Amino acid sequence: MSAQPEAKPPSGLTYPWERTVPAPGETIKVADGILWVRMPMPMRLDHINVWLIEDGEGWTLVDTGLSTAPTHDYWRSIFKNTLRGKPITRVYVTHLHPDHIGNAGWITELFDCMLWMSRTDYLLCRAMATDTGRDAPMEGVNFFKAAGLTDAQLRTYREKFGSFGANIFRLPQSYRRVVDREVIRIGAHDWTVIVGRGHAPEHACLWCPALNVFISGDQLLPRISSNVSVFPTEPFANPLDDWLSSCRMLKDLLPAETLVLPAHNEPFIGGPTRLANLIREHETGLAALLELCRTPKRAVDVFDVLFKSKITDGVVMMATTESLAHLNYLIARGDMTRTTDADGVSWYQARAA
Repeated sequence: MSAQPEAKPPSGLTYPWERTVPAPGETIKVADGILWVRMPMPMRLDHINVWLIEDGEGWTLVDTGLSTAPTHDYWRSIFKNTLRGKPITRVYVTHLHPDHIGNAGWITELFDCMLWMSRTDYLLCRAMATDTGRDAPMEGVNFFKAAGLTDAQLRTYREKFGSFGANIFRLPQSYRRVVDREVIRIGAHDWTVIVGRGHAPEHACLWCPALNVFISGDQLLPRISSNVSVFPTEPFANPLDDWLSSCRMLKDLLPAETLVLPAHNEPFIGGPTRLANLIREHETGLAALLELCRTPKRAVDVFDVLFKSKITDGVVMMATTESLAHLNYLIARGDMTRTTDADGVSWYQARAA
């Protein structure tokens, strides 16, 4: 997610369940054959929404929550009291982040069913989970040093490196690949895979025109902006271009009255309005970034024009990687240059008009 929630709820959106959210271990019906589950998370963003879809004699589960003892207990309660003996027939994961894939291996083992997700996210998740227990690579240290992190912040990076897999149950060794615009039959309805990019490499949303329901994962959120970041493994990537392109695609795809089921915050109506606002906010931030960088700046010097509150050490790495996504976007567009000084620190400057 973005390092900072928005200051006030976006206008033009409707929240049918704004004052009613499911307690952990309980469910709320949000559409024909679709149940809303909310699992807690021990962090600033304190919940994730996951979805159960009736699937013949069982249920398809979309996203799974972090693999923690409390979450396992909540799932056991749902399996016993809500599903009442009907099995999970497949686990569909929108993308690789731990709050979405965390329990996928546990639940597929429990019900002897397949994990369904995009190839890139499955393979990248497996690769990143193997970093657990390893020392931080010099490429990563140099990446954050180039961005302007302090020695103390670099020590924190070293200490926290390898934590990606901490809340991911071991992944199954095989999976069912999903691809963009593939149609999947779930119960009585067809669902189309809609791949968005930028927040994750191949974020596989689900769209059911018959129900007018869009399960958006993190690709479209009503009250916070999805994190779009550049990481040490691909320091010159341009994920913001991918993300803005995906936002424009979804804005054209979704009808205004579609019920959007997001991974965080509440279900809402008004997807195209929200997407237009997100695009406009990023364009505003990019313009402000260009103005700020009329004189050379490091990545850590640009937070004030991209985020709405002071960036603390707890979120400085996330803010840095998201700032780099904006800077790389402007470099790719030809509006920004990057130079590196003798200490290995990168400086960014807007090109003269």
